[in-house]
Amino acid sequence: MQYNLFVPKNYDRTRSYPMVLFMHDAGTVSSNPLITLTQGLGAVVWASPTEQAKHESFVLAPQFTGEDEGSDGNTTYLKTIKGLIDSVTGKYSIDTGRLYTTGQSGGAMTSSALDFNYPDLFAASFLVAGQWEDLDAVKPLAEQKIWAVVSQGDTKAYPGMTGIMDTLADEGAKISRAVWDGQSTVSEFAPLAAEMSAKGTPVNFVALKKGTVVWPGLSDDSGSNHICTWRAAYTIEGIRDWLFQQKK
Repeated sequence: MQYNLFVPKNYDRTRSYPMVLFMHDAGTVSSNPLITLTQGLGAVVWASPTEQAKHESFVLAPQFTGEDEGSDGNTTYLKTIKGLIDSVTGKYSIDTGRLYTTGQSGGAMTSSALDFNYPDLFAASFLVAGQWEDLDAVKPLAEQKIWAVVSQGDTKAYPGMTGIMDTLADEGAKISRAVWDGQSTVSEFAPLAAEMSAKGTPVNFVALKKGTVVWPGLSDDSGSNHICTWRAAYTIEGIRDWLFQQKK
């Protein structure tokens, strides 16, 4: 498995660092390991100078070829990802109590599948435009810390993630829910994220309001809503801050 690893600029092996695992969507499968760094903010936002100044961390971004994804729950490939995490955390001074997973679309599904199979691995998960067909399988997520973002105009992920959240609520999970304007600026997202984070619920679910997500020039259909979800979600600083606040 090819992968990208960001090491903090002033890495000091006497300290212990968190690590974010980012997994891209199925639309960017490639043998070129750099594609995951150029298809959006999901991988690179964590490594930006401003983010590192606040949350100094490692960032691990695998590049899938299409034959090595775990979004369908394939345990062989999930073991490969788990082995990659173990290898990196064994080589560097990384706090295994502060491992975080995030991904968009198929990457969000792979994050979920890792949570099913390795429930003690991550301190929290940031799921963007994800879903899961078998709602019985998602029940273990009721014990996890999750922040999920979808678009109401996404005819697959929106009902899919809503079903997941309803299932988790039935399992006893405490969930905060909200609908936000998908065209909000970074400064406009800030108080919304702060308000939800302050509630202290282990699971947070944000739906971006239908008709506010798709960028100008794109057709306002389900596919565009799907893609534009992650273009908005990874700009929300408060969700990134929330992620780093979680510990095992």
